[in-house]
Amino acid sequence: MDPFSAEGELLTVHNAFHQGQYQTVLDFDTSSLSESNILPARVLKLRAQIATGDAKGAITNIKKEGGPDLAAVKAFAQYSLGDTSAATSQIEQLVDNSSDNNTVQILGGIVLQTVGRTEEALSLLSKHQGNLEAIAIITQINLQQNRTDLALKEVSAARKWAQDSLLVNIAESWVGMRVGGESYQSAFYVFEEMAQTPASTSTKSLVSQAISELHLGRLPEAEAALNQALQNEPKNIQAVANAVVLATVMGKSKEQQQHLEELKTIQSDHAMLNDLEEKSNLFDSAAGKYAAKVA
Repeated sequence: MDPFSAEGELLTVHNAFHQGQYQTVLDFDTSSLSESNILPARVLKLRAQIATGDAKGAITNIKKEGGPDLAAVKAFAQYSLGDTSAATSQIEQLVDNSSDNNTVQILGGIVLQTVGRTEEALSLLSKHQGNLEAIAIITQINLQQNRTDLALKEVSAARKWAQDSLLVNIAESWVGMRVGGESYQSAFYVFEEMAQTPASTSTKSLVSQAISELHLGRLPEAEAALNQALQNEPKNIQAVANAVVLATVMGKSKEQQQHLEELKTIQSDHAMLNDLEEKSNLFDSAAGKYAAKVA
């Protein structure tokens, strides 16, 4: 039986992880789990540890233990710490030797995509055998490439055999945010339910709710959700980055600059900052062509 299915004993911790409830994952009691589920549960706990900013602690916990699952987690932790070269090298070895491993597919796909090796990431992820997280990441990659058609195809196929899956609901909502129209509202319902239900609320779900509110043009509501997220985690990268966007849309230049400075402090190489710098340089270059000439 699939341990992540509705009848599986890892469903609760699996859903908690994907809802961004990382402390719940870390506190999850694994003592009563069947032997076959101990490693998958440990992988989720280590990933939650990394997500909470303790990648060094995750590496220490793994020590010198073997196996592709823990090796993939260790490589992902190294990547999270900025050791891109070592992490990528380790992932490459794992792909060569253990490409059929779920953890290698998931974390390897994330690392490869993040370093710009999209085709390799998709090739690795496509080896999955009904893994919903792999489907969710493939959907994300398709959306990043502006292939909404492929993303929609991916989640539609998954919906046929995983109707009640939280991950399918989330991935479908990502696509809905890109499709727009009535899909904005459908996505909002999913994210609002997660964010406002005590059993599932998290900074991650609050940010998702805020983004859907923003797309619906409900700026005060988006601001309220983001403020709550920032109150929970002042240095949450996604919350701060989206606060920059919201402040810009609302014309709040002072708040925009404040959040930009916060983002630079938290992650100086964030994609938004790199994109802003690139656009600024392009503008300066274009403006230079029309500079007034002194006679």
